[in-house]
Amino acid sequence: MRTVITMTAFLLCFGAATAIAQAVDVRMVGFEKILIDNGSETPLQGGIWYPTSGRSAAQGNRPGVVSNAPVQGDHLPLIVLSHGGGGSYEGHHDTAIALAQAGFVVAAINHSGDSYDGESKVLQLWRRPKQLHTLISYMLGKWSERRILDHKKVGAFGFSNGGFTVLVAAGGIPDLTRIGAYCQAHRDHDLCTAMRRAGIDPRNLPIREPRDAWISDVRIKAIVAAAPAFGFTFDKQGLKNARIPIQIWRAKNDRHQPTPYYEEAVRAALSVPPEYHVVPAAGHYDFLPPCDKRLAAAKPEICSSASGFDRAAFHAEFNVKVVEFFRAHLVD
Repeated sequence: MRTVITMTAFLLCFGAATAIAQAVDVRMVGFEKILIDNGSETPLQGGIWYPTSGRSAAQGNRPGVVSNAPVQGDHLPLIVLSHGGGGSYEGHHDTAIALAQAGFVVAAINHSGDSYDGESKVLQLWRRPKQLHTLISYMLGKWSERRILDHKKVGAFGFSNGGFTVLVAAGGIPDLTRIGAYCQAHRDHDLCTAMRRAGIDPRNLPIREPRDAWISDVRIKAIVAAAPAFGFTFDKQGLKNARIPIQIWRAKNDRHQPTPYYEEAVRAALSVPPEYHVVPAAGHYDFLPPCDKRLAAAKPEICSSASGFDRAAFHAEFNVKVVEFFRAHLVD
């Protein structure tokens, strides 16, 4: 399935958002910070968004989000989020809030070794699915409010490196040796120029995968992958076990991950056709929520959109589509 976003579709989805709100009696959202044991490494920092009956206060500049409020609901589905390279667990806060308002519990962590506070292990890509697995185990087995979760209703959302992460969690097995050949053929692509700037020769990558590198998680029943990174490392054999419902998003003007080597490669390799969306005029970082003034000044490269592209309007639609997908495959 291939969907192209239009203004008409946006207006229809705005109506759908209202319908979803009425159907689930949109709640206030509670939030709490967490630290998760990570063996010999520093604990994983993260956050949880969840439905609450609270009616006042807010967490920072997030209207309607109440810190450490009581949880409301029972047998709630769980969604785990995986941020992009160099990001943070708060990187998709608007999507997390939309899901929590619709009755989901949402949890995210900073991926140790590939987050805003350090990217020294960014090429050790197998660390990310393992950390996501740890997050799910914490939520289902150790979180103080785990009694409200339905263990049979777990989904995952990922952007960029996070999109790669959730594909692996869904059963995908990449071949990282393809990176060298890719960069020989596409020396000017962002991934390859970034590696050379870091002093890494793509033809001789310092990657030594552990024997059990690629951890899938059978508890995950559906995934959303927005602009999944390293898409070209997957082929039909590598994705033969990724047979759960999958929603894929591509920004049509993604110059960071140019087509057809990322989303299109994944779509072609999946044995079960995904729900597929292409967003006209969008760039790679338009999958991140609109930036506040402070972040826009500090990180213009991730906050700037093409002239005429309304990131806020797109996210209103994007979040509705993500909520609808997870409701269809985890709730209805």
